[in-house]
Amino acid sequence: MKAITFAGLGLAALLFGSTAVEAKTLVYCSEGSPENFTPAINTTGTSFDAARPVYNRLTEFKRGTTIVGPGLAESWDISDGGKTIVFHLRKGVKFHSVKDFKPTRDFNADDVLFSFNRQWKPDSPYFKISGGKYDYFNDMDMPSLLDTIEKKDDYTIVMKLKTANVAILANLAMDFASIASAEYADFLLKKGTPEQFDQVPVGTGPFSFVAYQKDAVIRFKANKDYWGEKPLVDDLVYAITPDATARYAKLKAGECHINAYPRPADLPEMQKDSSLKVISASGLNIAFWAFNTTKPPFDKKEVRQALTMAIDKDAIIKDVYLGAGQPAKTLIPSTMWSYNDKIVDYPYDPEKAKAALKAAGVTTPLDIDLWYMPVQRPYNPNGKRIGEMMQADLAKIGVNAKLVTYEWGEYRKRAQNGEDITAQLGWTGDNGDPDNFFFLDGCTDGKPASNNIPKWCNAEFNDLLVKARVIPDQAGRAKLYERMQEIEHDEAPEFLIAHSTVFETMRANVTGYKQSPLGTHTFEGVDIQ
Repeated sequence: MKAITFAGLGLAALLFGSTAVEAKTLVYCSEGSPENFTPAINTTGTSFDAARPVYNRLTEFKRGTTIVGPGLAESWDISDGGKTIVFHLRKGVKFHSVKDFKPTRDFNADDVLFSFNRQWKPDSPYFKISGGKYDYFNDMDMPSLLDTIEKKDDYTIVMKLKTANVAILANLAMDFASIASAEYADFLLKKGTPEQFDQVPVGTGPFSFVAYQKDAVIRFKANKDYWGEKPLVDDLVYAITPDATARYAKLKAGECHINAYPRPADLPEMQKDSSLKVISASGLNIAFWAFNTTKPPFDKKEVRQALTMAIDKDAIIKDVYLGAGQPAKTLIPSTMWSYNDKIVDYPYDPEKAKAALKAAGVTTPLDIDLWYMPVQRPYNPNGKRIGEMMQADLAKIGVNAKLVTYEWGEYRKRAQNGEDITAQLGWTGDNGDPDNFFFLDGCTDGKPASNNIPKWCNAEFNDLLVKARVIPDQAGRAKLYERMQEIEHDEAPEFLIAHSTVFETMRANVTGYKQSPLGTHTFEGVDIQ
């Protein structure tokens, strides 16, 4: 039997080996600290990952797939041309207990109403708690889509839409639609500490929250009353480790079991190590470099096109992705339906880029900021290295790019607020529907949504985006998305970099882990042999 201790994290030693032990602990080497533990007020994968063990949604993606199935709603009926959905809720579902709260009732319709009304209704007592920003709810156009959500009885919810939306059931399986405890919310409100709701989460998920130490560790324990696929371990630990090299060292030493973000350069060595296993899948993702179209000269598409031709995309894919990526010419990867293969990518042509800048009236040298991502993602394995390569290419056409970065949460907030001139970002699809990529460039009421990092609004593009959500025929939707790809390509609000192959690594004795095409990490059904 081998004892492994987490130095500096204050965790009990984890025992490995063939001998039975009292408690079995699964350790996930996560890459960053969450902003909080309420998915409704988050937009980053890091924060979603941290909250996901705690919560369920009305509908759920079958683990490892984009297939939508029952969740807290065990069934539903759709009528009125897709505008009315009656959800029949699961009975006997238990909420978690935390240090100072123990639920007195099971999950019911009141929890569904509370979870949606918090994001939707200004008169909800929690609407303004923790800043009151519900970017996902708003970016998915839920305020415009929802007409009413009503409780028919304790286990029946009637949701009425203003217009039919073919992606609604998949959207409701996304993290922002997680269902929390209304009783817990009311308890904290009466106690005078409603902010605790977002820091100490209570849900119905496979694991319940135990403790969080910022930049160090998150601890969960198995929910023995879980209604769904059972946790096979007793405890789940997130060992927060931002550095990829440090995550690899912990994986090799047996100090964590799963590492979702390996460095591509480490993969050959990992694949040779018999104590580890490497899994991979084509990524449902996109990496891009966004131009802030509200700031001259990037308000001119000719300038954006020029910088697009200035970057050697193939060199980035070879050097940073080590070939494990496909050059991106549209927001969606070629594996997704509605992909427009007729799009011809911009060439790498510095001389043509120079001429285009001059024709657009830009005097060089031109000074810009180039923000690079501070965290690793499968779609962007090394933001700083990509930034340095872009910087070198831009210098060849007289553009001086100053490299800038921030802590990840701060980076996202500043970019969403439009503080950047140019910024790297990317996306992993949430639900397998093309809408979930194209909404990144959407505008609601003529204003760019928070995830619209280029702050680019195009009336035709947005009109087609809205129309595609109500057409039930996939072929009809595909035609609209194909046209949208043509518009996006011509307007060039982003330099599209790559769709990557997604690799994850783990100890060889981990069983039952399923890689998600949505880039999520879930641990129910996962065991350590």
